[in-house]
Amino acid sequence: MKVHILDDWFDTLRGLPCFEKLAGHDVTVWTDHEPDAAKLAKRLAEAEALVLFRERTRIGRDLLERLPNLKLIAQRSVYPHIDIEACTDHGVLVSSNMHSDTPSYAAAEMTLALMLASYRQIPEQVASIRGGQWQAGVGRTLRGRTLGLYGYGRIAKAVAGYAEAIGMQVQWWASEAGRTRAEADGARVADSRKAFFATSDIVSLHVRLKPATRGIITADDLSLMSPRSLLVNTSRSGLIAQGALEDEIANGRIFAAVDVFDTEPLTDTTHPLLTHPNVLPTPHLGYVTEDEFDLQFSDIFDEVNAYAGGEPIHMINPQVWTS
Repeated sequence: MKVHILDDWFDTLRGLPCFEKLAGHDVTVWTDHEPDAAKLAKRLAEAEALVLFRERTRIGRDLLERLPNLKLIAQRSVYPHIDIEACTDHGVLVSSNMHSDTPSYAAAEMTLALMLASYRQIPEQVASIRGGQWQAGVGRTLRGRTLGLYGYGRIAKAVAGYAEAIGMQVQWWASEAGRTRAEADGARVADSRKAFFATSDIVSLHVRLKPATRGIITADDLSLMSPRSLLVNTSRSGLIAQGALEDEIANGRIFAAVDVFDTEPLTDTTHPLLTHPNVLPTPHLGYVTEDEFDLQFSDIFDEVNAYAGGEPIHMINPQVWTS
């Protein structure tokens, strides 16, 4: 098959063991990001299979109607960036391994790294010593602090394990079903939503973005956080009501460590989440490790080979195949 891979910004995949799985295909790797649907369609005119780097490129009807040769979109995990109905209308099968039993340990580690970097002022301290100075200030210790994990899922559970290992106290908030599962597992659930935000030294978000969870973290929630508390978001920017975090940060009362943004890639150097001293921003690095890529794309390339062999797997819109 003619396989096109989008948004491999550092040309990483060709150097990973999993890439050998595509040996029998005609593979094109695009190492930049093209947001314009018309320009992207010209690149992909001959593509029969499209491999995605998670949500880096939106796949909408405007693109699909320009790609008559496309038969398969292969990816991993959730797919809010793909118009599944349009894919079905155009006869494009979407395969996505939802890996229900495997958390992204890379994302969990990144969450811990952001907490440590923010509390210990690591970026500021590095800048200070590189600038010919010595210490730039005094950080804080994580041990003994209360970490509030919002969302009782696989990544959050991994973060909880890391936090408990270094002596943090963990409490939870989630949907009613999530809180029920947490209580059944013996986890500590906050007495109320208000208490969760008010009593957590650090709040870390671990919820999938879907219509029901968009904007689930409100300005009122953030206003309940205590002075100098930290909000960490390695999940999705859309979980926070639009503008609410920027407005709260502008008050200078709380801190934030964010790995996700409303617009990605974010290159506006004047954006308040990039300029405010209380914010530690990183460019969506949660799952970006060689190890995680090899794991994820091994699954994705299996989807390509399964389709080419006439037995597609992980079908999201199986009616395309059965019809």
